[in-house]
Amino acid sequence: MNISIFSMANKLVTGADSLQQLTDEVTRLGMKNPLIVTDKVLVGAGVVQRVEDLLSSAYGIFSDVNPEPEIEIVEHCVRTIKDGKHDGLIAVGGGSAMDIAKASSVMATNSVCIETYFGTNLIEVPGLPLIAIPTTAGTGSEVTNISILSDKKEQVKKGIVSPYLLPDVAIVSPVMTLTCPPSVTAASGVDALVHAVEAYISKFASPVTDALAIGAMKLIAKNLPKAYAAPDNLEAREAMITGSLMAGLAFGNAGVGAVHALAYPLGGRFHLSHGVSNSLLLPFVMKWNKIACLERFRDIAEALGEKVNHLNDDEAADKAIEAMTRICRYVDIPQSLSEFDIPESALSEMASEAIKQVRLLRNNPRALNVRDIEKIYRSAYGF
Repeated sequence: MNISIFSMANKLVTGADSLQQLTDEVTRLGMKNPLIVTDKVLVGAGVVQRVEDLLSSAYGIFSDVNPEPEIEIVEHCVRTIKDGKHDGLIAVGGGSAMDIAKASSVMATNSVCIETYFGTNLIEVPGLPLIAIPTTAGTGSEVTNISILSDKKEQVKKGIVSPYLLPDVAIVSPVMTLTCPPSVTAASGVDALVHAVEAYISKFASPVTDALAIGAMKLIAKNLPKAYAAPDNLEAREAMITGSLMAGLAFGNAGVGAVHALAYPLGGRFHLSHGVSNSLLLPFVMKWNKIACLERFRDIAEALGEKVNHLNDDEAADKAIEAMTRICRYVDIPQSLSEFDIPESALSEMASEAIKQVRLLRNNPRALNVRDIEKIYRSAYGF
């Protein structure tokens, strides 16, 4: 059956002044005592204070989110929700804060252990009301139904997928990204680009997700270097957070593929940030996928600003990969796994872990086995 289903946050509020809508949304959702879920860096930088200044009701702050969120942090957050009798959540931060808030929202209303929900459509009861306010232009988590968490015991990342994870409101303001440091701007920006590319070549892409993915690529390719070079460039920041939002809407419905599947072991075992892992692997996975979707790679090349009218599909596809590599180089993304403390002996073990990411690999336009994955890792390592 040829059916496409599109889902997203219940309400989007965008624009430089969109944070001013927070008070109305808190009231509309019936939050009398919300919990702000964030990290200590954003608290120290004064970003969370902008949210606090708009809250007239009682509220609490949970600031123990870390860059690679773990199951134990969700458990801690849920205890904070229950102890403080909080009736809603406001996620302020990047993907980590969003993932913790989304998972905590449903765990606060469901009685089983969190491990029960790793997988797709396993959550039984809706969570607490949730407002998502991103402070990075990258994950698109404010509009997706996914929460990715690290399992320290198995040293791998796992995903919960459910419509109950979709935020009730996403407030997307470029002003909230102005304090984002260049390294995070780079990693999160290329991460959004990965989302757009993988959504566009996904086997479950649709005309709607295609339009969003191509639009996201155009915005990010043009504006990521500007936002990286001049962090106070509000126009570039707005284009980036819009591109990230569009990419989130695209991959939240079409899915992502092998780049994310191969990135999970890097984050779980070696604690590379999600953005850096995806960014580093993207050109190498694109080379693998190229023959399965030459025409789509031509479209990607054009969206990234390449002139390909005079080229055949194979040559145009190469231009897409070259453009992606160039953008990563512009913003100082590491070019090889060998730049990190990852032993060569771990590559085969990571391949064995990555092949288990069936939920992601089924979206990929070209099939992979364990040997194929190890080959990609070795290419990314520099062999």
